[in-house]
Amino acid sequence: MLYSLARPLLFSLAPERAHELTLSLLKSAHAMGMIRQHVAAKPVTCMGIEFPNPVGLAAGLDKNGAYIDALAALGFGFIEIGTITPRPQAGNPQPRLFRLPQAQAIINRMGFNNDGVDKLIENVKAAKFKGVLGINIGKNADTPVENAVDDYLICLEKVYNYASYITVNISSPNTKNLRSLQSGDALTELLATLKKRQLELADEHQHYVPLVLKVAPDLTPEDIGFISQQLITNKIDGLIVTNTTLSREGVENLPQGDEAGGLSGAPVFEKSTACLSAFAQALNGQVPLIGVGGILAGEQALVKQNSGATLVQVYSGLIYTGPKLVKDCVDAMLAK
Repeated sequence: MLYSLARPLLFSLAPERAHELTLSLLKSAHAMGMIRQHVAAKPVTCMGIEFPNPVGLAAGLDKNGAYIDALAALGFGFIEIGTITPRPQAGNPQPRLFRLPQAQAIINRMGFNNDGVDKLIENVKAAKFKGVLGINIGKNADTPVENAVDDYLICLEKVYNYASYITVNISSPNTKNLRSLQSGDALTELLATLKKRQLELADEHQHYVPLVLKVAPDLTPEDIGFISQQLITNKIDGLIVTNTTLSREGVENLPQGDEAGGLSGAPVFEKSTACLSAFAQALNGQVPLIGVGGILAGEQALVKQNSGATLVQVYSGLIYTGPKLVKDCVDAMLAK
């Protein structure tokens, strides 16, 4: 109810300013003990981790891990922060975030703007949150794509002791050539190298942190087959399906619908869910799936689950429907 009252004000502001203000107000309200959403318990074990419920926050909302405790109070079963890069970077020039309310959609071309991995670790250490925390890692924009693995290794090593699981983001459309890492020798080398280092770190630290890949929805059946085989071969622990889409289906004629960047929200639901189903068929239960993309109602979380997802994540849907979405998704999945 509070969000429905605040939304017109927030939507009157520039999207990036509204984003910053929302998180700031949420943090202040939490500090005063005003934020606590009670969500039903629905424990789920995935990747060897017990999640209190299967509904998580997708990466991108809290890039630097500065709002973990306040976001946790909304009832998420897990929180994913990032995408983080080895060095701080400003991201792409503003404006770079656009609302398309007629379609309950968002286009962003943020470009991995973040304060760098060391700052994220400081924030994680300062948080009181003891739940399931995913950390999403990427490469700096000025790192040549042929050297991308070096950036992923830096982040993997630095965040290893602070993450419940680590997501390798090779699917943002807003860092030049990043999506080329989803195919061919580039993917083979990346996964093999990261898996080797993950096992070394597990031995060094005497605990195992799962490694997860995040892919785009804009994949061919051949891409899906190849990626699936690489996940199985390299014993990757999980797959997040999907990131934003480059398609403009459903927003072609809307104001700002032709802005460059990744499209999220309601228009990506069908495309993302079809991709999820295809991966579920290709992987045949060998790699657990996390479904994300276009969830704006509890029933859609259930569709993702029925399409092969063990867990789901939300982000853009929160912008349009508010925190009640978390509870609605858990309730729908609990009723199954």
